[in-house]
Amino acid sequence: MLDFFARLVGRGRVPAIDTKQSRVGPALALYSGGRPVWSPRDYGSIARDAYQRNAVAYRCVRMVAEAAATLPLVLSEGDAELTDHPLLALLARPNPRGGGQTFLETLYGHLLVAGNAYVEAVALESVPRELHALRPDRMRVVPGADGWPAAYEYQVGAQTVRFAQDAPLPPILHLSLFNPVDDHYGQAPLEAAHVALDIHNAASAWNKALLDNAARPSGALVYAAGDAASLTDQQFDRLKAELETNFQGAANAGRPLLLDGGLDWKPLSLSPKDMDFIQAKAAAAREIALAFGVPPLLLGLPGDNTHANYAEANRAFYRQTVIPLVRRTMGEIAAWLSPAYAALLRLEPDLDALEALADERESLWRRVTAAPFLTDAEKRVAVGYGREDGS
Repeated sequence: MLDFFARLVGRGRVPAIDTKQSRVGPALALYSGGRPVWSPRDYGSIARDAYQRNAVAYRCVRMVAEAAATLPLVLSEGDAELTDHPLLALLARPNPRGGGQTFLETLYGHLLVAGNAYVEAVALESVPRELHALRPDRMRVVPGADGWPAAYEYQVGAQTVRFAQDAPLPPILHLSLFNPVDDHYGQAPLEAAHVALDIHNAASAWNKALLDNAARPSGALVYAAGDAASLTDQQFDRLKAELETNFQGAANAGRPLLLDGGLDWKPLSLSPKDMDFIQAKAAAAREIALAFGVPPLLLGLPGDNTHANYAEANRAFYRQTVIPLVRRTMGEIAAWLSPAYAALLRLEPDLDALEALADERESLWRRVTAAPFLTDAEKRVAVGYGREDGS
């Protein structure tokens, strides 16, 4: 065909076909030199200090990952919805170790904690049979001649497994969140909230140390006998035993205290500085929730409850956090696995089956039903059901 076109225009030879590629790729390749690019962050310390030791960060990650993993999915090819497809079966049972929800929770958890998530596809005759979520801290990107990932190296102890990406079905899918200062690795929400995490963890450690080493009593007995001698050891022991016997415990709560001459009771309370300390911890907790896109109302945090009620906060949580994350992740998974099925597949969340958006769906149906200028077929299309003839 090209020879015919060359003779038709009167040229003596067929021009070479240019291969398009990014002009910045060689610069990236020169910078990395084909070697594994190590992540600049310590994933282990982030996971320990944030996810394992901070209740707010732990709950945020669990809420987002569990909500995203349980969101119903719709697989379609073109305008046709597919209800029976190998890809749906693969996502329902990705590997013998667990089901689809467990796999997706792990995948979203890695993405939220590390900013990166990796999926390995085990293929037989170029058809994916199993999917495995790999730990981000063990994976390294190996750039190719064009500067973009040509392979991935997974290191466990002294053993390293290399996954070349030149197969018809690349064995590794790399999911990453946007990072403005890194070419290969994403940025986790925990990195944006690291100052708030440090404040919250330091406040908790301070409170624990205060209870262990210097717990503040409710008050103090002050001996004000003027120039008289201080309490003798016998008087001190008697006073201490009397307080422990007659005034400690729930049965003695509120019991009046009769003081001897020269003794005065001084109640102790939190100072304004201590109250600011508590407020700082609450503000840090809200900042952590903000980094993950979780409304503070859903976490039971005090202050900044800008939503009128729980249902509104839950709807905002799905609209602004969960649904965008699922759409982005499922879109990349569908684009990665579509060539294996020789079809252009599309994976999207099924919003009609989402209970949190039931009020929005009911409002849409009510508005469409009340529109007299729309035909029945147009109304079906407006609410996402398509025409009755299936077109």
